Amino acid sequence: MSRSRRKRKIRGITSANSEKQNKRKANRRLRRIVNQKVKEGEVDLPELKEVSNVWSFDKDGKAYNPDMGDKEMRK
Repeated sequence: MSRSRRKRKIRGITSANSEKQNKRKANRRLRRIVNQKVKEGEVDLPELKEVSNVWSFDKDGKAYNPDMGDKEMRK
């Protein structure tokens, strides 16, 4: 990926590299709740947004940074 570059000067606000662990925990929690409700015979199942809170994840959104140099634009 030597020629792979970002097209826009947008990055995450915090120093966290990814939210992979947060997403894993949220999906595991959702699957556990859904499996319990299916075993009980309930029809109304929750959605991911009802189970997890994206505002508590490690990254806190993205922001435009016009001062990003060539090194930050590389993937």
